[in-house]
Amino acid sequence: MNHLTITTATTADIPQLVTLVNSAYRGEHSKKGWTTEAYLIEGTQRVDEASMLQMMTTPGAIIKKCTTADNAIVGCVYLEARGKELYLGMLTVSPEIQATGIGREIVKAAEAYAAAQKFEAIVMVVVSLRRELIDWYIRRGFQLTSERRPFPTDTRFGTPTQPLEFVVLKKTAQITP
Repeated sequence: MNHLTITTATTADIPQLVTLVNSAYRGEHSKKGWTTEAYLIEGTQRVDEASMLQMMTTPGAIIKKCTTADNAIVGCVYLEARGKELYLGMLTVSPEIQATGIGREIVKAAEAYAAAQKFEAIVMVVVSLRRELIDWYIRRGFQLTSERRPFPTDTRFGTPTQPLEFVVLKKTAQITP
């Protein structure tokens, strides 16, 4: 794997980010990796350029991107300040190179950001049926809470193949720079 760099994405990165996220979570291409949601949600779009721009321009939010030496974006994560907590979402790694440690490095970068900004915890939601993903975050120090949240009903970004809900995971005091 080429040398990887994790920096803050800009609006110029939106087209590449949209392609990356959709390829990792939706449609046939996503089945090359282990993070696919294709068996849970029909459709090929998880995000579009307008929703990506909205995320980037949300006050207190950033998207970190992971790039190769030739500036190809191979990973990303959405981070948003929510009071004293940092919300982590849309952690993405290109399906062809999943399970190579890139996701772990992106989480470490998010934790460093949380520590530098003095957040008390990092919080995220994961589809409750994604046990392998929940277990991956638990191995990274996140704890499963008892909180559940409803899955969105907006079908612009896919139609669930069954009833879905989110579980909430949280990582506190272990956040270190």
